[in-house]
Amino acid sequence: MSSAESQKVPFQHIEYCMGTAFVFQGRAAANNQDRLADLISDACRELNTADQIFSLYKPESPLSRLARGETSVAELDPIVNKVWDACLEWESQTGGWFSSFTPQNTFDPSGLVKTWAAQRAANILLDGGVGDFTLNAGGDILINSGSIERVDWRIAVHKPTSISSDDAGILTVFDFWNTEFRALATSGMSERGKHIWNPKAAGKEAADSIVQVSALSDDLVTADVWATAAFAEGPDALDRIEQVRNLEALMVLHDGNLIGTSGITRLLAK
Repeated sequence: MSSAESQKVPFQHIEYCMGTAFVFQGRAAANNQDRLADLISDACRELNTADQIFSLYKPESPLSRLARGETSVAELDPIVNKVWDACLEWESQTGGWFSSFTPQNTFDPSGLVKTWAAQRAANILLDGGVGDFTLNAGGDILINSGSIERVDWRIAVHKPTSISSDDAGILTVFDFWNTEFRALATSGMSERGKHIWNPKAAGKEAADSIVQVSALSDDLVTADVWATAAFAEGPDALDRIEQVRNLEALMVLHDGNLIGTSGITRLLAK
């Protein structure tokens, strides 16, 4: 390998989509920057396409039309049916605590589709030969196995307060170096209020038995889904999570105390 081929230069790209920011950050070969730009463009197109299809904030999106009863899943792009099936599978795997149906019984896959699209976007870079990067999908983090810098494997979790709060800051830091873990997702009330519902409560009322939960996994979608499910269920979810391979969780209770799965402490940064 020539020096030009082995030399890597840092890159960062921020894509605003789905009401949040997706941050691609890493290093790529110096002689492959044009190819990198094309790959990032394709990855961002994947994100924006998902937003156009699945956003319930866009009145003319396929999902908004579906919610209004103007169309059916069978009439839409087959990707909608694929996400629908994935949501049902996750509902089964989480014992019913992950639900893609709102209290109004409309299909809302927002607990899945952001990281689902993020992983598809990341795969475009990976398939294109770029493996040394991380992806921050609106606070849900993916570390690719090709990341070579030690610092890339450390993930900070924010306190359960708004980032604009006077008390804003870091709650703790996890270190995934030399572990099987690659992803972290956090669910809570500090930024978006009570936006996660309890699918097993009468009327699917808002879940609020805990303040925040972070789920750690070897897969981004898995972390995201379980963070949502665990927030909906509350502390009892820890027993369920203990049974899942390569999955840990840390919860913040209303009194400020922290509880977690049995393997969580080994992942705390020393």
